[in-house]
Amino acid sequence: MRNSVRYALALAVIVIGIGIYAVTKKSSPKAATPTTTTTTHPAVPIAPLTGLPDPGGAALTRPALTVKIENDTNALPQFGIDQADVVYEEIVNGGITRLAAVFNQNAPAKIGPIRSVRPTDTQIVWPLGGIFAFSGGAPYAINSISTAPVKLVDESSAGAAMFRDPNRVAPYNLYGNTSALFAFGGKPTPPPHLFTYRPANAVVPGVVATSVFVPLPPPYGELWTWSATLHGWVRSRPSLIKYYGLHDITGTGAVEAPKNVIVQYVNYVNGVGTFTSYADLQSGGVADVFTAGHEITGTWKRASKSSVIQYLDAKGNPIALTPGQTWVELLNDGAPLTVTH
Repeated sequence: MRNSVRYALALAVIVIGIGIYAVTKKSSPKAATPTTTTTTHPAVPIAPLTGLPDPGGAALTRPALTVKIENDTNALPQFGIDQADVVYEEIVNGGITRLAAVFNQNAPAKIGPIRSVRPTDTQIVWPLGGIFAFSGGAPYAINSISTAPVKLVDESSAGAAMFRDPNRVAPYNLYGNTSALFAFGGKPTPPPHLFTYRPANAVVPGVVATSVFVPLPPPYGELWTWSATLHGWVRSRPSLIKYYGLHDITGTGAVEAPKNVIVQYVNYVNGVGTFTSYADLQSGGVADVFTAGHEITGTWKRASKSSVIQYLDAKGNPIALTPGQTWVELLNDGAPLTVTH
């Protein structure tokens, strides 16, 4: 009898133990599976006309603004050209040069002196669209620029976007405010890309060059000297050094030193009368590109007036520039460059 009781008690203990184990086993949590969380950061916008990062994205929200700027000695110092995305230097009547400065990424408060339009400007701005700001112009030049797909803003229509500096002598005292000029609107927004840019740390082709003299009509010849400190080509005019110093200094004290200088050989066509000559930017020709302390010799071509100009190397591939400002010298065919290697 005692053995039976013992047996029964032992069996009960075993059954209870099995039940407790089963409950414990069933309620035990599963081992946690490691998880990996990937955080993606939105890509920083790239300004279309400089190839530079534009963290605020302003360049993608506004069109190109092309401003006609005087380049005569009476206009010095110039304001705002160091902040332009692209600057075109063209030969106009009388052998003088003027600038067509294109703004998109930056919006300086003062740019100028602003001067009149010329027929070459029509070919420059056609693929860019946007806004064209100028002081005025002769009927032939107004008729020309009126055919381009741009919003025209001259002194008479600019309102507060243009102003006269009482400390300067007319006609070299008209300036503009880029933020106010951008407010006039224009299409397309953003403007199309004009150039191809090299990735960071990419090998720069071509041959090493330390300076280049661009023989524009005197006294407008430009000497561009490579500065490893500024990582750009410092602008100066040898004929004016004794008057204005070694380097071109803007009205805000900045040294004009674009990342790229393109010497684009063009044919200047003489129209009816001395004042109607213009640079033919519709065909093609030789181009010398100076970037990152190197010279790359190639060609330029354009499919139509609404197409951007392509700059190609000896193999027909796009020449890749350094991200930043680009200065385009529209030099007459046959004028020899003086390059120091």
